[in-house]
Amino acid sequence: MSFFDDASLAFLPSGGAGKDGKAYSIKPTDGTGDFTFLRGSNLAATRVGPTGLIEKGRENLLLQSNNFDATWVNANSTNTSGQSGYDGSSDAWLLSKTGASGRITQTKSISGVFTFSVYVKKDTTDWILLYKIGTGEGGRYFDLTNGVIGSSVATAPIDANIEDVGNGWYRCSIIGNSATAVVIYVADSNGSASGTSGSIYIQSAQLEIGLVATEVITSGATTGKAGLLENEPRFDYSGGATCPSLLLEGSRTNLIGYSEYFGDSYWTKSGSSVVSGFTSPEGLSNAYNLIEDTSLGQHKVDPQNLSLTSGTLYTSSVFAKKGSRDILQMVWSGVFAADRVNFDLTNGTTYGGSSATGKIESFGNGWYRCSITQAASATGLGRCQILLQDSLSASRFASYQGNGSGNINIWGAQVEQGSYPTSYIPTYGTSQTRAQDLCTATSVSNLIGQTQGTIFIDVNISDNLDTSNIRGIFDMNDGGTNNRISIYRGANDLNIYAVIFDSGTNQASFVAYNTTGNVKIALAYNSLGVVFYINGSLVDTDSSVTVPSCSEIDLGIITNRADRILGGGINQALLFKTRLSDLDLAILTGATTYETFDEMALALNYTVYE
Repeated sequence: MSFFDDASLAFLPSGGAGKDGKAYSIKPTDGTGDFTFLRGSNLAATRVGPTGLIEKGRENLLLQSNNFDATWVNANSTNTSGQSGYDGSSDAWLLSKTGASGRITQTKSISGVFTFSVYVKKDTTDWILLYKIGTGEGGRYFDLTNGVIGSSVATAPIDANIEDVGNGWYRCSIIGNSATAVVIYVADSNGSASGTSGSIYIQSAQLEIGLVATEVITSGATTGKAGLLENEPRFDYSGGATCPSLLLEGSRTNLIGYSEYFGDSYWTKSGSSVVSGFTSPEGLSNAYNLIEDTSLGQHKVDPQNLSLTSGTLYTSSVFAKKGSRDILQMVWSGVFAADRVNFDLTNGTTYGGSSATGKIESFGNGWYRCSITQAASATGLGRCQILLQDSLSASRFASYQGNGSGNINIWGAQVEQGSYPTSYIPTYGTSQTRAQDLCTATSVSNLIGQTQGTIFIDVNISDNLDTSNIRGIFDMNDGGTNNRISIYRGANDLNIYAVIFDSGTNQASFVAYNTTGNVKIALAYNSLGVVFYINGSLVDTDSSVTVPSCSEIDLGIITNRADRILGGGINQALLFKTRLSDLDLAILTGATTYETFDEMALALNYTVYE
């Protein structure tokens, strides 16, 4: 028999699936071992997908995005459905003027950076105007014959794009910052939409948060959503993994208002400028190029100051990719002691930092995530500045003579309270909070060995320290804390602990010191005692325990505390209703391969339990 055959429950992210608030186990197959998964009601969470790119949740905020007879309001215009579309369907519409300034509008209040797009093809006229109403009202004309962007009207959008999708169709888009409505005009020429006749074909309008038009999401009576959704488990492929792990993190807030829009006045450019349209770790053209000028001085971007608290650790991070410069410096200023960390974007190394701690992580395609952690030394205002440097050993705020072209690509800035960076939280005008991941299976007492059993968990343990709380890995309980079997990480250490409580009395306690990376853990128990194995080795034993009665399983959390979440990934979890042998535990957790059974038994001090 195999371990899988013997298991009462098997959870494997690479073999299971999850959506709609569920993380599915692959055994049992009737759904009774599935985990309820909760993360809250927003799309702030991200993951690294199977292609190695960062994936977000996406939402088309328009209603009836391709039904222009509903929700949309016509003014001096009519719509005719059933037209040949850009995608080979008959889902396009003919938008025709019946009077001056013929247009179609949808009211939609949106704050922050957004992209409004629509597929368009010329008919009797070959110009279109996309327009947004609200603060900074304005729009942009598009030439549907030559595929070029025309002039602006009123306040120019942040940016505009036109993409040739074939057969005379273009996807036109404008990027704005806040709106109360969006409008599609049938235009007459570049700079004019006031004529009384003309028609164009339109299809698949989209209004979404962010700096770029993404793959079409068709909406109906409610907004359309795609990508990583609110309560969808995050099966994460970080570090180039071929099989995913279930990412489980506590709640964090990105305090930066504009994490991607470096062109906004929120970011002060000193001795530098920024240019948009570069490919980001998301695989989209929403990264910026930070370019030095020719002055002798600092070449940097600064976010707005944040209100910070004395003695609290803050971590600032940004994704960066080398250009003609490959040294990035990050410096906390304001209520922080003078320090800096320099990041080598060629070799993936850091330099400097005493009161500040730096970290650099590869995200593929030349991108690194650079982070700096430091405690505020007073309560007040502070910020983390991002600087170009010409030397890895450059001192804090070092000045140098710019050449007018030295540059580095940047994307995804984040400032969060905590001792390490968590997964990226995008923001588009205000701070954003990602709720904690909660993964629980209740009423599963039939899957848990009540008098004997074995827990196996394969988990990724980072070297990030959390100075405030322990972090859960696996917890079996009765819904409370008095009866439980818990496996967890320590607070401000790299140790892994296991405890058993029955009726509030500690029955057994174990600890494995300085354990990080991919870790395989097994805890086996019966009335004769408990054994604790990690990575093929026996850590400790205890004898004569009272086994608690349990009915609930929690992944990546301990004692139902939302501030005690793993902050890493679960690769696999198995439950057995029997106490496996020491030999099986050693094999299951990855013991060295031995030539013979006798050699293995001797090396592992193998004992058979009846």
